[in-house]
Amino acid sequence: MRIIPLASCISLLVALGSPLHAADRPDSTGKGGDAKEQAKDAAKLDTDLAPFPAPKSVKQSAMIGGRRLDYVATVGAIPVKDDKGKTIGEVVYTAYTVPGRGAARPVTFAFNGGPGAASVYLNLGAIGPKKVAFGEAGDSPSDPAILRDNANSWLDFTDLVFIDPIGTGFSRTRVDADQTKKSFYTAKADIEYLSRVVYDWLLKNDRMTSRKYLVGESYGGYRVPRLAFYLQTQMGVGISGMTMVSPYLDPPAIGQEDALSPLPWMINLTAMTAGNFERRGTPLNETTMAPVEQYDRNQFVTDFLAGPADKIATDRLSAKVADLTGLDPVLVRRMNGRVDIGTYLREVHRSEGKIGSVYDSNVTAYDPFPASPDQKSNDPLLDALIAPTTSAMVDFVTNQVGWKVDGRYNALSYEVNRDWDRDNSDSPVTDLRKAIAIDPKMAVTIVHGWNDLSCPYFGSRLLIAQMPGYGTTDRIRLHMYPGGHMFYARPDSGAALRRDIMSAYGAQG
Repeated sequence: MRIIPLASCISLLVALGSPLHAADRPDSTGKGGDAKEQAKDAAKLDTDLAPFPAPKSVKQSAMIGGRRLDYVATVGAIPVKDDKGKTIGEVVYTAYTVPGRGAARPVTFAFNGGPGAASVYLNLGAIGPKKVAFGEAGDSPSDPAILRDNANSWLDFTDLVFIDPIGTGFSRTRVDADQTKKSFYTAKADIEYLSRVVYDWLLKNDRMTSRKYLVGESYGGYRVPRLAFYLQTQMGVGISGMTMVSPYLDPPAIGQEDALSPLPWMINLTAMTAGNFERRGTPLNETTMAPVEQYDRNQFVTDFLAGPADKIATDRLSAKVADLTGLDPVLVRRMNGRVDIGTYLREVHRSEGKIGSVYDSNVTAYDPFPASPDQKSNDPLLDALIAPTTSAMVDFVTNQVGWKVDGRYNALSYEVNRDWDRDNSDSPVTDLRKAIAIDPKMAVTIVHGWNDLSCPYFGSRLLIAQMPGYGTTDRIRLHMYPGGHMFYARPDSGAALRRDIMSAYGAQG
């Protein structure tokens, strides 16, 4: 997810200020000091941190899929070591396992996005055995952060391990800021150390022979294909399947709203239309959206490429876009039919004095600066979910499980996102193609909410259409559900997701 209507799907983060971590602290002069002082600071950082406690487990139960399920919840940390064996970081995980079957039971590793997001959103929002309310219209930061059974959890058909990358959750670095960036905050390093974390968890828990799955949301959807291929070819760990939830798969395509290319406008138009259909009471499904996609692929592109100099084409384009989005036709014509995300989110709710979320345009909050020509507030959904997820997760880890740890819990780390190096290593689509080419048994599922404008579903639709056939139909399965980026917050959509993934895993209901 991303925070405000920027031009790309940077899941979950924008550069707002937040307190410094130990690794980010300047020296007493405020200038960072010389190399010798920095080395001393790095050594001090490593030795001053109290060691994490040993893994802690607790027995719990939940009603999942209509049945009571007894399971064990475990919180612990896995060290990340450099090539000399020195611990340079510690990754905290939360695992839910059902005792009795051991390696015969599948295990799924879950990652959220950001970069800079902990795995709490998939854990306590989508597929873990407990959930806290967030992501729906009417949810408030001051609502009690109470965990309740998640009827739509996946735990009855797979064990679950939620991974918090370095700098998120309680996971932490043990080296200075420069080394932290090199070791953890590049797309390439991220895949390499997280793959080792998966390997180490499997090894420690005697699960190397289990069926292994990956699930990632948003930028986690960027991670998952690359993790799968790296695990296959570098770590010797075969992956039975992967699920990409509202994934960030093709940055160039859904990134900049370049006036020379119709693609970003096409991809955004379907999500805007879905939001409008929902407000009008039109059901969101393949039948109602098919004519929109057909128009998008054909007449929209023709009129768009004709350019504003062609008045007839631009009039036709603007009128159709206004009808599909529900926006003022005069406004849309003034924009030559090219409605950006920020304008849509403000204008569609302007009469109510509210602004919509880029993650779900029908989740709104009051606009604190309605007279301003530009949005001066953060995304309403993103700001609202920090409190419940953080409070619920910290209480679960430290109180319910009893894994006592000092330090701030980062559901979202703005520092990680700010420092991230989006390097030019292989794209997730490249690794996705290679991973499924060498394993014809791997199940691949991509899921989206219809009204998500941060990572619109139509981008995945167009991307899949360009993939090879691999000798079979439906090699990659695409499903859409009512809702936005976190469509799973809606109980019906969460239940539909559960059914589709059970099918992909070959599980029985």
